[in-house]
Amino acid sequence: MDDTDLKIIKELQNDGRLTNQELSERVNLSPSPCLRRVRSLEERGVIKGYTALVNQKELGLPVTVFIRISLQNHDLEHVQIFEDAIRGIGEILDCYLMTGKADYLLRVAVADLEAYEKFMREKIHHIPGIASIDTSFAYGVVKQTHTFS
Repeated sequence: MDDTDLKIIKELQNDGRLTNQELSERVNLSPSPCLRRVRSLEERGVIKGYTALVNQKELGLPVTVFIRISLQNHDLEHVQIFEDAIRGIGEILDCYLMTGKADYLLRVAVADLEAYEKFMREKIHHIPGIASIDTSFAYGVVKQTHTFS
């Protein structure tokens, strides 16, 4: 990956709706080589896809919750059961495997405290093998970005 690839990535992170013509002008390439580079980045998995960034509040999901979960057992079977269950739950935006006291950190978006309680009772508490759950509610955002600089 060279500087031109990095410029392409940065431009697409800032605006994934750029036309190839616009992108090629911004990175000082002609359209054909620019398109070849974009396709190569996609094929190599550097660019995983394109998406729209949405406002959680406008979607009716203003509450961001961070949930730390520890498992009772860490054998392959229990880990697989937990991770498969987590992948199927729509409210979970991110799930990270962690070091430290908790095994996993989840970022969840819900409408309110009642929705959070329902989410926990109906979705998380039914997953077998959870030893502990610790929850924190975000009451503000200091920085949130989707670009690398």
